[in-house]
Amino acid sequence: MSLWIPVTLCAAFFQNLRFMLQRHLKTTSLSTAGATYSRFLFSLPFVVPGMLVYVANSSATFPQIKASFWPYILTGGVAQIMATACVVALFAERNFTVGIALKKSEVILTAIIGLIILGEVVTWGGIAAIIIGFLGVMLLSDPPKTSTALPWSKRLFNKASGFGLSAGLLFGVSAVGYRGATLQVISDDPFLRAVLTLAVAITWQVLVMTAWLLWRDRAEIARVVASWKVSVWTGLTSLLGSLCWFIAFTLQNAAYVKALGQVELLFTFAGSYFIFKERSSAREIAGVLLIVASILCLVIAL
Repeated sequence: MSLWIPVTLCAAFFQNLRFMLQRHLKTTSLSTAGATYSRFLFSLPFVVPGMLVYVANSSATFPQIKASFWPYILTGGVAQIMATACVVALFAERNFTVGIALKKSEVILTAIIGLIILGEVVTWGGIAAIIIGFLGVMLLSDPPKTSTALPWSKRLFNKASGFGLSAGLLFGVSAVGYRGATLQVISDDPFLRAVLTLAVAITWQVLVMTAWLLWRDRAEIARVVASWKVSVWTGLTSLLGSLCWFIAFTLQNAAYVKALGQVELLFTFAGSYFIFKERSSAREIAGVLLIVASILCLVIAL
């Protein structure tokens, strides 16, 4: 089994835990911006010292970075901030399972962006898997039925699907940006390339979000710090998930990594059912099953 596969599975698991924690923060104490900020602020104390310790205690030397690294990492970092905010806002519109599933539009969008920016081609088997998964996402975008029948346009294009598709597009941009950035680090060590890229990305994201909150809502920074008992776990799970994503991006096409990452929905389904006590409709379950089928198709295709 290729290394990128188990690493991606770990990334999806940790990302699901992080979103559960952010959902809790959003619904109990923090704004959308605050819950987004928490993941970056509380990751920073772990990632930079961790990178320095790894370099000091291994045979690795600090690698050379190409100038083209910076446009990729800065764009990817901002896109990830905006994407995370969209997902956190989405939790107020739909349940946890549907919220995570809607953002999975990122898979097909990552493939398109990766082709345009990096010239990375997806096989026909990979395309089939991505399309099946996207059909599942479309099923999940349909809002719950109400006493008043809604026209198809409002059922498909609504606030929740808008947040979900926006998150998918922005996560696609960030994935391709991070994939591009890791390719600009001159090293044969995939872990070093990943952790260096991640350290730069998180530092940049903390600077951007701190500046934003100082301008728009200074009191929210204090509320984020006060929530440290939960936020520290948000930061740690975010760091572990991001590190696994970055390692996978150093090893494989970003579209394939994101497609396999849809396994996160299985973890999401379990968390929604057992922790949040949420129940999904038959249509939502059908959508999830289509996404699971797309994962199986992808594994077979590769």
